[in-house]
Amino acid sequence: MENTDIELRICHMYPDLLNLYGDRGNVLSLIRRAEQRGIKVKLVPVSIGDDFDEKDFDIVFLGGGQDAEQNVIRKDFVEVKGPKVKEAIEKDMVFLCICGGYQMLGKFYQEHDGTKIECLGAIDVYTVGEDVRYIQDTIYEADFLKSDDDPDSGKLYGFENHSGRTYLGDSVKPMAKVIEGAGNNGKDGYEGAIYHNVYCTYSHGSFLPKNPKMTDHLIELALKRRYGDDYKLPYLDTINEDFARKALLAYKEKGNTAP
Repeated sequence: MENTDIELRICHMYPDLLNLYGDRGNVLSLIRRAEQRGIKVKLVPVSIGDDFDEKDFDIVFLGGGQDAEQNVIRKDFVEVKGPKVKEAIEKDMVFLCICGGYQMLGKFYQEHDGTKIECLGAIDVYTVGEDVRYIQDTIYEADFLKSDDDPDSGKLYGFENHSGRTYLGDSVKPMAKVIEGAGNNGKDGYEGAIYHNVYCTYSHGSFLPKNPKMTDHLIELALKRRYGDDYKLPYLDTINEDFARKALLAYKEKGNTAP
C-alpha cells in the first residue's frame, strides 16, 4: 500500500477550551511527521455539543486546562461523550492525554479542601490536589522506546506544571521512569500512565515536538489498528529534533533552565 493511500484521522477534543502551555503543539507534531511521509491527515475538532464516534478517528488528543475550563467541559465529557470514549479505549483506540486530560480520564480528582470531583473512570488512576506545584523541565526514560543501537532512544523530554498528584491502580502501568522532575506524584519515581493504547503524561505542548520517536510510536500504533499489524511506518529521520534535544541538554548542563 502506497503512503498516498494511507490516512491518519486525528480527533482534537475541546481545542477551544483545553490548550494549556501550547498543548496544540502535540497535534502539530503528529500532523507534520505523518505528512512528511506522504500520509494524508484529517484533523477534526470535537468540542461541547459535537458527536464523538470512535469509527471516525485513529488518534484522540485531549489536552490540559485550568480548573475553570475543565469544569466547563466535565459534564459533556463525562456524561455525554463518556460512554463512547470508554468504548473507544477498550477497543484500543490510540489516545494521548495531557495533564488535566490525563486526570479527567481517571476515577476522581480530590481538591485541596477534600472535595472529590468524579471523573470519567476510564482508567484506574486518581488525583489528589496539593498546595505545592511542580513547575520544571523534565526528563524521563520509557522502556518501550529503547533500542539496542541507541542508548538514549528511550529518553523523553518535557515540561510539567501541576499541583495534582496522580496515583496508578494495578491495571495501569507507568509510561516512564523519572530521571529529572516530579512525574506523577513526586514520590514513586514514575511519570504518566499506559492503559491499552492510552498514553497519559503531565508533559505539556512541547512533549511530542521534543520526542519524535514517541510521535512515530503513536502514529504507527494508530495506523496498525486501522490497516493491520503488518503496517510499518516508513522511516523518517529525526535530525532537526535531535539537534534541538542536544542543544537543550547542553544548555541545562550549564545550570540553566531550558528556554
